[in-house]
Amino acid sequence: MAKQLIEALAGSKIYQDYEAAFSEMTGLPVALRSVESWQLPHHGKRFENPFCAMLSEKSRACAACLQTQQQLSESATREPQTVVCQAGMIDMAVPVRMGDQLIGFLTTGQVFAKKPTEALFNRIKKLLADWGVQTDAKKLRAAFFDTRVLSSRQQESALRLLTIFAEHLSMVSNQIIVREQNDELPVITRAKQFITEHQTEELSLEQVAKSVNTSKFYFCKVFKKSTGINFTDYLSRVRTERAKNLLLNPNLRVTGNRLRGRIPVADAFQPRLQAHSRPVAHGLSRAAGADLNPGFLLACLAAGIYYHPDDE
Repeated sequence: MAKQLIEALAGSKIYQDYEAAFSEMTGLPVALRSVESWQLPHHGKRFENPFCAMLSEKSRACAACLQTQQQLSESATREPQTVVCQAGMIDMAVPVRMGDQLIGFLTTGQVFAKKPTEALFNRIKKLLADWGVQTDAKKLRAAFFDTRVLSSRQQESALRLLTIFAEHLSMVSNQIIVREQNDELPVITRAKQFITEHQTEELSLEQVAKSVNTSKFYFCKVFKKSTGINFTDYLSRVRTERAKNLLLNPNLRVTGNRLRGRIPVADAFQPRLQAHSRPVAHGLSRAAGADLNPGFLLACLAAGIYYHPDDE
């Protein structure tokens, strides 16, 4: 699921606009990759370091670059990290999360932390020779010494920009996934429309499958294949986005009377919250004239705790 989520985020307009702006401003490549990715994230990008591009075409050198990316994956699971590759250049990564789940990394780099020297270049040439890598020595040298140098302060700034955007991606990931439109079967398009129109009702997989004239088994299979997530998770995201939009309305009081019919009805309570669902739902329905904490309400909605007329 994380891989499909990252692919959807990477294809979104908000990410593509950020990538273009970041690279134009800094001259550095940037990529959004999944946790399980085993590819060079910056290969083929407009701002890829020419030196790195030359090495990526050689299998032994490419393997060394992949090892660097693996080190980043292992060290940047909780906070931004910087590692030094075998060519003496630095690569940076920032974790991207959706809730508590690590789904990928924002990466940049392919730069030196200090001005390259002849001694370093000679060491790299020897290393490449030991690997059996043959390159145009003149082009390799030019690319090596043309590589950008970032001061420690510039490195911190680049990481800070990536961190801010990673946090933003985490916040909008639900919205991006819900709105992401792929080439999909008409039955999936109709099912999504039905879910959107009936999200405030008690919805089951059987009901949605019936609305598009398919069997439960077939619908479950094609829906997950098309969206990358199961029916329950998709429905939760649609409802969460709707709840968030309601809470953004400053003129809407979070009360039972004003939100009646607007709070999503869940298919089932989470087991660990079942014992508390009725009292909380009762509190929501009796809250006329008293605003509730929006964060608390959103948590209730996401957990499947809802207003019900029987509580009147």
